[in-house]
Amino acid sequence: MTDLHRWRHPAVLDDMFLYHLARLQAAAGSRVVRLCEGRYGITRREWRMLCLLAEAGQLQPSQLAEQAQLDRTRTSRAVTALLAKGLVWKESQVGDARRALLRLSDTGRALHAELFPQVQAINRELMDAVPEPELQAMASAFARIRTRARELEASSPPPKAPRNRKKPAAP
Repeated sequence: MTDLHRWRHPAVLDDMFLYHLARLQAAAGSRVVRLCEGRYGITRREWRMLCLLAEAGQLQPSQLAEQAQLDRTRTSRAVTALLAKGLVWKESQVGDARRALLRLSDTGRALHAELFPQVQAINRELMDAVPEPELQAMASAFARIRTRARELEASSPPPKAPRNRKKPAAP
């Protein structure tokens, strides 16, 4: 019988895969966050949306929320901030103001063009620690985990968090 990896049967917090992902994001992502916030005055969420709009050309807010994997409220807040900073333009559709299209402004495209290579370099530095065969295996594993997560979400979505998070949920 082979021993199962501790991520399959976690006994403590440090045995949980999602906890390790969060720690990795915090450690590895901190350089990107400092760069975005400190030098460019945008949040990581705003940066994600700039990238998605740069790649897509234009998106409806609901499409942007879906691609960014954010709820519409968080997306709306980030879009409002991007609009206020002059990084995004919003065009209402003729006859239906609710179906707006978002696209990068010239300033937003310039910011993306300047910042993206810097984030690419950070990504490259991180990945330099991992040999190519391990990167291939990791990419394959992440794809399977992402597929499984979607299946689980579709089959049994977790309950929504209560609006007032000050009180613990009833057991």
